[in-house]
Amino acid sequence: MRTALITGGSRGIGAAAVRAFARAGFRAAFFYRADEAAAQTVARETGAAPIRCDVSDPDRVCKACAEAEKTLGHIDALVNNAGIAQQKLLTDITDEDWRRMLDVNLSGAFYVTRAVLPGMISLKSGSIVNVSSVWGQVGASCEVHYSAAKAG
Repeated sequence: MRTALITGGSRGIGAAAVRAFARAGFRAAFFYRADEAAAQTVARETGAAPIRCDVSDPDRVCKACAEAEKTLGHIDALVNNAGIAQQKLLTDITDEDWRRMLDVNLSGAFYVTRAVLPGMISLKSGSIVNVSSVWGQVGASCEVHYSAAKAG
């Protein structure tokens, strides 16, 4: 059976991706950071396995990806969807704002991809989709750090 792992799968685009994979006959797992109730709702609707994971934490990502691989058997498809947004003037963005945005929106995709790629290489098969934003192509006022992370 085909399998998929979706990050940020408890709401929005991520939840829609979990539902689409389930409808297409995939066994799925998804990462969520905090909203247990939303994660359980998506899990009940789709049969997908919810796994709590802050993608900005590389150690937690390794553990969560291992849990997903154990649950699914292997990972055929990865959707890097987890992300955050924040609107602030460039002059008001703190160092912590900048780091958090890049850690979640850019480093998170790297950490998850790095963790699942050996399994895909071993199987000589796999697909990875990175969800971005139009603001990563053209930039957005009051979202400099978001635009930079999505461009990455």
